[in-house]
Amino acid sequence: MILVLNTGSSSVKSALFDADLQPVARATISEVTDPAAAIAALLERYRDRGHRLTAAAHRVVHGGEALTSPQRITPAVRAEIERLVPLAPLHNPAHLAGIDAVTAHAPDLPQVAVFDTAFHATNPRVATAYALPDTGHGLRRYGFHGISYEGLVQALDPLPRRLLALHLGNGASLCAIRDGHSVATTMGYSPLEGLTMGTRSGSLDPNAVLRLAREIGIDETSDLLNRRSGLLGLGGASDMRTLAERDDRAARFARGHFTYWAVRHAGAMVAAMGGLDGVAFTGGIGENDAAVRAAIMDGLAFLGVEYDAGANAAGEAILHRRSSAVTAEIVPAQEERTIARAARKVLS
Repeated sequence: MILVLNTGSSSVKSALFDADLQPVARATISEVTDPAAAIAALLERYRDRGHRLTAAAHRVVHGGEALTSPQRITPAVRAEIERLVPLAPLHNPAHLAGIDAVTAHAPDLPQVAVFDTAFHATNPRVATAYALPDTGHGLRRYGFHGISYEGLVQALDPLPRRLLALHLGNGASLCAIRDGHSVATTMGYSPLEGLTMGTRSGSLDPNAVLRLAREIGIDETSDLLNRRSGLLGLGGASDMRTLAERDDRAARFARGHFTYWAVRHAGAMVAAMGGLDGVAFTGGIGENDAAVRAAIMDGLAFLGVEYDAGANAAGEAILHRRSSAVTAEIVPAQEERTIARAARKVLS
């Protein structure tokens, strides 16, 4: 059994997969103050239920420029994840706590790290470089949601040659996938860049950020841009369902802002691929919000996207009409299985 762990700053999510990558069990511990104790409890719970663990696989947000594929965790790999903490200060420390907890409570259990940034390692340098001199601070576009996009590529058969993938949830991004490889994505140095999101602002003029930092301070600016902006800042709620239920002026504007910028960024992704053959929606909003999907597909109609309104309203897997020059599909997110598959491959 492969145990998949996603250790966050306040929760530990776990899933257990058998040799055929079928889910066997899931468990989440919320409001975690001690990740080591939480993981020890999860390990004990699975053992008490008779599950024999063969490996632990960890989601790790940032792999930087060195860790661009799933890795068996060694002291050197752990050290590199720790070295990257300045690039992901809210995430990598929690992942390290999870790795260390498994090491402490199951020292003989093989561990694998699977990185959210790795899928975008195929982006050309012209796509990842900011127009800055080398400052030595790792200031470049990395991209995120890579595990989700990897799972999406594995799930689609046939896979469109030029695929616009939309991971839409509280965190949201787009990815241009050509021949199964990422060539561009909307998130950059951090998950703050790109689309309007649940609580994140998305892309801003750097001078606007500098002004905020001067006037309200760096910490307050960080909190504002990451936790109090996006849908929450525009519409008063970070949840799309709440905004749809309210349907007041502010809520409608927030939803419209989200879809407008999704379409606008989509144009850049299509340009990076040199055209469009398919569109795929995933994530909580992408899979469940028919109105958001419709607004985005309407915005992409000029590229040949024709969809069946009934299929979209029903949330069917295939959204495009037979006459459509571009396919459109819903692909349920399967990040945990993707992590388990990667771990199985590494350990084989």
